[in-house]
Amino acid sequence: MATALKSAARLAGKVAIITGGGSGYGAGIALRFAREGAKVIVADINEDGGRKTASASPDNMSFFKTNVTQASDWQKLLDTAESRYGPVTTLINNAGTSYRNKPTADVTESDFERCFDVNVKGVFYGSQAFLARAVKSGKEGGCSMVNIASVGATRPRPGLVWYNASKGAVWNVTKGLAAEYGPLGVRVNSVCPLLGGTGLFEAFSGVPDTPENRAKFVSNVPLGRLCEADDVANACLFLASDEAKFVTGINLEVDGGRAV
Repeated sequence: MATALKSAARLAGKVAIITGGGSGYGAGIALRFAREGAKVIVADINEDGGRKTASASPDNMSFFKTNVTQASDWQKLLDTAESRYGPVTTLINNAGTSYRNKPTADVTESDFERCFDVNVKGVFYGSQAFLARAVKSGKEGGCSMVNIASVGATRPRPGLVWYNASKGAVWNVTKGLAAEYGPLGVRVNSVCPLLGGTGLFEAFSGVPDTPENRAKFVSNVPLGRLCEADDVANACLFLASDEAKFVTGINLEVDGGRAV
């Protein structure tokens, strides 16, 4: 009788940092990475959420409180990850924020600054801290960074213009960094998710979260539902794994066909 083959953990030997790992997509990514054998640092400004995620697999996940808009926090984060698990091979820039969907004329300077500080400056500081160490570590082809952008980066709609612009910057940065760091053995990709059912439906859609409004939104999604944390986690898993060792510079839309 043939013996069933047991598949190896797809991220065995990887050390990953997941920003915004205390909730939503970030928590889903962290949990999936841990199940696939990675050592994971859950980085989040929300201590309660971050610790809760990390507690799900204490043998290979731990929490470190991080404000991604502070360069000093990034250096402490990388130092801590290395001291706990060894050189970081994988960075998932997931931490992000937005403002409530509203007419662009009503967007405040505070709304704008918050979006660009977290969504763009956070990736800037993260890439500066991580890529220098990834190149120095000499793990040819084994280090990668995945940025969480948005389907709004490729299909911007009214009401979230400056949020979409911040994610468009992430989309563009992904390709530029991929071109620059590919010859140095580091891959850079992004995932562009659709709106998920994570409690932010009203903020992103601009309408109350009712069954009728969800149905109307989903009617424009060919695959007929909202994005889920596992959808994003699965995409990140592939891009971070050695299965994607010849994949760099892509912005993978995980949107059920919404952007078609």
